[in-house]
Amino acid sequence: MRIVDLTQPLSPTTAPWPGEPPLRFEEQANVPADGYYARRIDLHEHTGTHFDAPAHFVEGGATVDEIAAGRLVVPARVVDVSGQVSENPDYAVSADDILAMERKHGDLAPGEALLALTGWDMHLADPARYVGDLRFPGFGADAAELAVERGLAGIGIDTLSVDRGCDETYPVHLAVLGGGLWQLEGLVGLDLIPAVGAMLIVGVPPLVGASGFPARVLALVP
Repeated sequence: MRIVDLTQPLSPTTAPWPGEPPLRFEEQANVPADGYYARRIDLHEHTGTHFDAPAHFVEGGATVDEIAAGRLVVPARVVDVSGQVSENPDYAVSADDILAMERKHGDLAPGEALLALTGWDMHLADPARYVGDLRFPGFGADAAELAVERGLAGIGIDTLSVDRGCDETYPVHLAVLGGGLWQLEGLVGLDLIPAVGAMLIVGVPPLVGASGFPARVLALVP
């Protein structure tokens, strides 16, 4: 079993959503002076590689701590649209892209996770490009609706948001979170896992009342 880490390092240099403050560390103690090392951390719930719970967009929706652990360890499927994105930074993963993946690798099953490989994580070292003027790919509304119809556990992507940067009304957030699914944003390394066959582990802490939180996301590949 090969373990693939799909998580970007989390630090004050991690690109936040425009308008949100970056993560901040404050040292509280260090080994020479205090005998131990500890810091306080100030961060937005949706920073870096992170998990979105339905409560992020749905009044009364499930918060992070209310997501059953069994829905955080699930088979992963990958739809590769990196070729389309290289020609169009505003590309929307479509239902047709997912159906084409299904024809090649078999139908999505209820409880699986669908991850979109766009290749956008190649820009992480250049925050101006990674965030830019909110020009980055995402899922399309028809793909989001298909994910809900298939009864998936959740969806994920290697960009700042499951919605395209240019989609100001957040149709994917509304459809997916409204359907009770979870979301992963800011993933990395999706090109290292196969289209089918990997097991996804979403290591998000059960923070009470949280709309989302940074997560350590791992894929187990046979």
